[in-house]
Amino acid sequence: MAGIVSFGAYVPRYRLKRMTIFQAMGWINPTTIMLAQGEKAVANSDEDSLTLAAAAGIDCLAGMDRSAVDGLFFASTTMPYLERQNAGIIAQALNLRENVRSADFSGALKAGTSALISALEGVGSGNVKQMLVLAADSRLGRMGSPQEMIFGDAGAAFLIGDKEVIAEFKGSYSLTCDFVDHYRGSKTTFDRQWEDRWIRDLGFDEFVPKVIAGLLTRYQVKLNDFSKIIFQCSYDSERKNLVKILKVDPAKVQDPLHGSIGETGTTHSPLMLAKALEEAKPGDKLLVVSFGSGGDALYFEVTDRISQKKRGMGVQGYLANRAELASYPKYAVFRGMLPVDIGLRGEADLLTRWSLVWRKRKAVLGLVGSRCKRCGSPQFPPQRICANPDCGAIDNMEDYTFADKKGRILSYTGDMLAASYDPPELYGNVEFAGGGRYMCNFTDCTLEDLKVGATVTFSFRRKYYDEKRDIHGYFWKAVPQKEVA
Repeated sequence: MAGIVSFGAYVPRYRLKRMTIFQAMGWINPTTIMLAQGEKAVANSDEDSLTLAAAAGIDCLAGMDRSAVDGLFFASTTMPYLERQNAGIIAQALNLRENVRSADFSGALKAGTSALISALEGVGSGNVKQMLVLAADSRLGRMGSPQEMIFGDAGAAFLIGDKEVIAEFKGSYSLTCDFVDHYRGSKTTFDRQWEDRWIRDLGFDEFVPKVIAGLLTRYQVKLNDFSKIIFQCSYDSERKNLVKILKVDPAKVQDPLHGSIGETGTTHSPLMLAKALEEAKPGDKLLVVSFGSGGDALYFEVTDRISQKKRGMGVQGYLANRAELASYPKYAVFRGMLPVDIGLRGEADLLTRWSLVWRKRKAVLGLVGSRCKRCGSPQFPPQRICANPDCGAIDNMEDYTFADKKGRILSYTGDMLAASYDPPELYGNVEFAGGGRYMCNFTDCTLEDLKVGATVTFSFRRKYYDEKRDIHGYFWKAVPQKEVA
C-alpha cells in the first residue's frame, strides 16, 4: 500500500514579531493591531520558495537512498520561474537521477495536497516506486496589510513509497470550485483578497465541512475515528467556529502554527501534517484538509514503523533554531519592498550564460566535485588533474557530492565594501570533511558567529537576482552549525 516513507520540513531562521510590523506600519491601518500577536517566519535575503523546498527535501531525505527516488513534484504559488521548471532545478540540487519524473503544481493553495495525492496515486498504480513531494511558499502582502501580518514562509517534504511506510494512505476526496478568496495575476507581486466575511462564511464554512463529509462518506468512517484533524484556515476565530460546526474535540485539532510561523499558503496543510507525524503513534488516523479553489481531504493511518523513522530537524527542530529579525525596514529590503543603494558594486551586469550553467550544472546546483580514483582525494570545483601533489593523476576522476558533507572554517572575513543586502558580506575558506577546500559565502549568521575551526553545513541558496532579465541564480553557502535543544 502506498503511503509516506519519510517526511521533513524547513522553517527559516529569521522570525519577525508582528508587533514590530505594527509599530512600523500600523499608522496606515490601525486595525491590524488585532493581528499583532506572536511572530512569523521570514525568509532570509538569499531564500525563496525554491530554496525553502530544497531545504525541506534535504531534511526529508536524510539517511535515505536518493538513487531510489523516481520523481519530484514541487507545489508553490510563489515559484521564481513561470517558464523554466522549478522542480527540475531542485532535482539537480538534491542530486537525484536524471531519469526522474518532475512537475510543478501551482495556481491554488491546495496545490500541495494535490501534488501529494498525485504522488500517492502514482505509487499506488505501480508505475513508480518512490516520489518526493515538496511544498513551499514565500508570499507577500502589501506593506501595512493584514496579509503582511498573517503570511509566513516555510517548506515541507514527503517521500512517498510502497515499502517501509510510516503512514499508510487510505484515500482522498477533492473539490474543485472557482471560489475567489485570494488571487494574483501573472504581473502581480502582492496577494489580493476579497472581503473577510465572504471568505469565512461562504468559503471556510462551506468547503471545509463539505470536503470532509465527502471523504467520510466515501470511506465509511466517522470524524471522531481520527486522532488528529488537520485543516487549513487563516482565521483563528473561524478555526474555532469550524470546530463547533464539525462537532469535534478541540484537542484533536492540529495546532495551526500561526503564532510561531504564520500562514504558509501552499505549504500549510503539509506542514501541519509533518508536525502531526512528529507526534504520532502507531494506529493514529490522520485527516488532512487543504483549502483553496475548493479543497482536498486525505486520510492516513500511522504504522508501527513510525517509531523507527530516523528524523532530521523537522518542524520542531527548525522552530528551535530561530533568530529575531528586529528591523522592519531590513525585512522590507530582504523582500524587495523597499529599494536601497548597495553601492556601485551592486550595479554590475549579472549576465547568466546558460550554456555554462548547463555544462557546470552538477557543480553549480548539486555542489558536486571530483574524487581521484587512484588516491581518493576529493576536490571542488571538479578537476581533471588530482590536487594531491603525491598523485597527480590525469582524467581519472569520479563525481563526488559535497552538499551532504560537513566542513570547518579555515578563515573568514566580513566585507563592508561588497554588494550586499545584509552587510557585511561574509565569506571565507572552508575545508570539507573528508578533504577538499573551497572559498564560499556564509549565511544565516553574523560575523560574531564565525570562528576558525567551527563546524558548518551547506545550504542551497539564491546567489543573485538579475533584475534586468528576471533571472534567479542559485548556489551553495556555508551555515555555521548551532546546537538546537
